[in-house]
Amino acid sequence: MKILLVGHGKMGRLVEALAPEFGFDVAGAIDPQSPMHGGGPDAERWRGVDVAVDFSTPDVVALNAPVLARRGIHLVIGTTGWQKDEPAVREAVGHGGIGAVVAPNFSTGVVLFEAIAGRAAALFAAQSDFGAFVHEAHHAAKKDAPSGTALLLKQTMERAGFARPIDVSSTRAGFIPGTHTIGFDGPAETITLAHAARDRTGFARGALTAAKWVVGKRGWFTMKDVLGLQS
Repeated sequence: MKILLVGHGKMGRLVEALAPEFGFDVAGAIDPQSPMHGGGPDAERWRGVDVAVDFSTPDVVALNAPVLARRGIHLVIGTTGWQKDEPAVREAVGHGGIGAVVAPNFSTGVVLFEAIAGRAAALFAAQSDFGAFVHEAHHAAKKDAPSGTALLLKQTMERAGFARPIDVSSTRAGFIPGTHTIGFDGPAETITLAHAARDRTGFARGALTAAKWVVGKRGWFTMKDVLGLQS
């Protein structure tokens, strides 16, 4: 199978390095800053590509994803911060008859952590003395804050029945790969649950797992679908 890299920064290069392990040949990249750049999403060079993995920037997703989808190229999108353009991308995915896996975080541990957060929020929802919070920390170069994962955790907690305000905060410093913490604070005690990424390998492996899974499927999916966690 052939894979196209949309964005060839740190994550894109890691996906490239691990791709053969998952049975993929790398066709090239859409990234003018990369020596692997082979043109835009409509370039003839991408004919025969099975799936594109996007770790780029929000504006790049809005430009490239609809074109790739209409060409019948499946999508795995790990870029965050492009929610305002989601309706257009969803429409293109439908018209192209392809599958798209969209997730703010492709780490298996984070997907399971989200499920744990929902269960914890459901338990604390009835405890009126407890407030809740989400905190995330990432490297200084990460542009969006709060992270897409932090916002997803907040939404999961709300959907689980936690109706009181949930404070969300962020840290951008140094080289932190990614840490997410949820907490419940009462009059005399605090409960915290955390997920910490030691490096980016887990994200790249998750994206490649999603890329292999989505080929041949149609529709809009998340990592819960990939891992078989959807009810």
